[in-house]
Amino acid sequence: MIPGFSSSRRRFSDLSEQEILALAISNEEDDSRIYRQYAADLRAEYPASAKVFDGMAEEEDAHRTLLISEHQRRFGDVIPLIRREHVSGYYARQPVWLVENLGLERIRAEAREMERQAEQFYRKAADRTSDAGTRKLLGDLAAAEAGHGDLAGELEARYLGGTARSEEDADAHRQFILTWVQPGLAGLMDGSVSTLAPIFATAFATQDPRTTLLVGLAAAVGAGISMGFTEAASDDGELSGRGSPIKRGISAGVMTALGGLGHALPYLINHFWTATILAIVIVFVELWAIVWIQNRFMKTPFLRATFQVVLGGALVFGAGALIGAG
Repeated sequence: MIPGFSSSRRRFSDLSEQEILALAISNEEDDSRIYRQYAADLRAEYPASAKVFDGMAEEEDAHRTLLISEHQRRFGDVIPLIRREHVSGYYARQPVWLVENLGLERIRAEAREMERQAEQFYRKAADRTSDAGTRKLLGDLAAAEAGHGDLAGELEARYLGGTARSEEDADAHRQFILTWVQPGLAGLMDGSVSTLAPIFATAFATQDPRTTLLVGLAAAVGAGISMGFTEAASDDGELSGRGSPIKRGISAGVMTALGGLGHALPYLINHFWTATILAIVIVFVELWAIVWIQNRFMKTPFLRATFQVVLGGALVFGAGALIGAG
């Protein structure tokens, strides 16, 4: 069997009652550790939300204790090693490092999904056991997981009362803007505008789609690499509060490259004027996208953003076209 394929895993229907209890114990251990990791990651910036996850971790620890006691009553002290990844078709938790990088609201949403999945597991597990005591415990835990929405609400009311929640949400939105949107917008503007001149100068000078495509790819990729490293190296985020330099570098670099590639890729078309007209249309779409992002996230007045971006882009395009035609 090939490791990692479902054929190498046990089906849930084939698990013994002891293995179901062991799986439940490992689930609670994992979920408690995840909640504590969320709390640790949030504590510096969102202390109130960190307390919520501390409370949820304690609840999972209490469930684990009940399950271990039930296992000891029925099967003794030796608990079989079985985890989610050993069971075919079983739900998997998102890696903590992936979720925590997506912001406060994404962490809250993941926690709600964890509770829903846990409830579903306990209901199925209760149906598979014949012991009255075990069945009652699993049913009670299913009800507890279903009620964790109420627990989360109580914890949020205790720790996120008054203006704490709105302040944390505002801080999270501000951090998202500083870490992702602002560097990405700067990259998109740089990639869309600064590459106009070399691409269209080459296009009108050679009228060769292949040459124009190569120049465009070089300009876009080179600008993306340069912008990404510059953004990452310019500020470690400690004093400015702009967040991880790696995240900002990725955002700036990727968006810079995309901005340049947008009007370079049309030159995959062999007919020069068809490719050029399509590239010009894409340029205007890119510029209007920049205007929308500035207005939507940076609160720049629409007319001012339009004047700055469209006029600047038109001037750079005109310069490239004139140089190439000359």
